[in-house]
Amino acid sequence: MPDVVRVMVVDDHPIWREGVARDLQEAGHEVVATAGDGPSAVRRAAAARPELVLMDLQLPEGSGVEATGEILAADPAARVLVLSASGEDADVLAAVKAGATGYLLKSARREELLDAVDRTARGETVFSPGLAGLVLGEFRRMAAGPQDDGTPKLTEREVEVLRLVAKGLSARQVADRLVLSHRTVQNHVQNTLRKLQLHNRVELTRYAIEQGLDTTEE
Repeated sequence: MPDVVRVMVVDDHPIWREGVARDLQEAGHEVVATAGDGPSAVRRAAAARPELVLMDLQLPEGSGVEATGEILAADPAARVLVLSASGEDADVLAAVKAGATGYLLKSARREELLDAVDRTARGETVFSPGLAGLVLGEFRRMAAGPQDDGTPKLTEREVEVLRLVAKGLSARQVADRLVLSHRTVQNHVQNTLRKLQLHNRVELTRYAIEQGLDTTEE
């Protein structure tokens, strides 16, 4: 059975907000707060200290992107999973750059939402099908050779591993996909983090998205 996660639900539509909160509670999670606008979300997150925030982007009195940044600045250990009707590239990238760990469309099924909550709480990156594919081929240049702009050079295998990490796969799933040992994958991830001067998988995924990592190819 999944661990109980302390969740806050942020959405400006009361019926939707209450419905999501009910689904989470029925699945065994603890809804510690809800909010209908950006400032309320920031205040209530500071008081309730949720482990995970389900965040809509279109909010009155400030956007979900702004609220995400403020919540994570106050509590870096929290995780934000965006739940939005928008699948626009700019919205996805803005949310990830603000610190969101995942991005799910509101068209997702209840089972997909609950799975995303569980995975996000475990530290995985989660995207609705197709959204990870918006990060396109510029990043591939890093495998081709030294960059004039000083970008660190990654090996082809490191780029391959990074593509899969950006899609939300765990180290064991990457190992299975590439027929490598779990330890080898962990070494590739650590080498990539070191080269890019990043600190964890979430930062690595954000970097991949910002740089245009192609996750559409298999």
